Amino acid sequence: MDEEYRVSLQILIDEFLLEPVALPGPASDIFVKTTELNRPALALSGFFELFEPERIQLIGNAEQCYLASMDEEERRHHIDAFIERRPVAVIVTSGLEPFEQLVRQAEKCGVPLLRSHEKTSSLMAALIASLNVSLAPRITRHGVLVEVYGEGILILGDSGVGKSETAIELVKRGHRLIADDAVEIKKVSAKTLVGSAPEVIRHYIELRGIGIVDVRRLFGMGAVKDTERIDLVIYLEQWIHGKMYDRLGLEEKTVEILGIDLPSITIPVKPGRNLSIILEIAAMNNRQKKMGYNTAEEFNKKLMGMIGLKD
Repeated sequence: MDEEYRVSLQILIDEFLLEPVALPGPASDIFVKTTELNRPALALSGFFELFEPERIQLIGNAEQCYLASMDEEERRHHIDAFIERRPVAVIVTSGLEPFEQLVRQAEKCGVPLLRSHEKTSSLMAALIASLNVSLAPRITRHGVLVEVYGEGILILGDSGVGKSETAIELVKRGHRLIADDAVEIKKVSAKTLVGSAPEVIRHYIELRGIGIVDVRRLFGMGAVKDTERIDLVIYLEQWIHGKMYDRLGLEEKTVEILGIDLPSITIPVKPGRNLSIILEIAAMNNRQKKMGYNTAEEFNKKLMGMIGLKD
């Protein structure tokens, strides 16, 4: 969790079609390390208390009009003081033409200066959303991630319990594979975890006795997906004789991943149990709960009502 993540400026330039005005070197060697952005109105007025140069600075219509209201000498003074703090990057939005002094000072101090034709608020929202994903805290878990009826299911369990075999059967039944064996999990918001596969094993699945299978080539593009929100965690374990398994579903169990509690269930594995169908039912049941209907609670209410009538 303490590991520092970063994204290169070149990736942001390509993603948001930013126009380089001044670059001190290759954009691929310049890195953004925070999801927070800043509109530097206070900084351009000379107030640098709590100014954080690691944030991308966005100059929009308001900042441009403020600078335009100054005489040339005053404008030069404020721009020089701002750029000398060496922000990681400055983006002039709304297709505005950056002031000549801003360009000169950016070149002098080695500060990347970019331009976008997007409106400031739209670009800021899109940048924050992108950086939240790129810089999100993450871990890698041994398991399988599949999408079943729109629900992202993270399948966990001991090696050899049948996770990959269950996943390939779900794919055969029309569902989609996101990751097999290693699942990269990112915390993209306070309530959301998103899973994906490492690039090297993306769209592949390993089946003992067969080997590596390319799911995308074998089943088509509709059988795979690059990322998926994790909605439910399912543990597969070998059936333990005498162990009491949940038979009503009244007990809501959760598992914590990256500080977020996710609903979880444990499914015992034994010959004759069709795991793919069980996972389909689990996905539909979880979706139904999110829509406000809990079958176990409704059944319990009916049962309690019948007992009350008999009494």
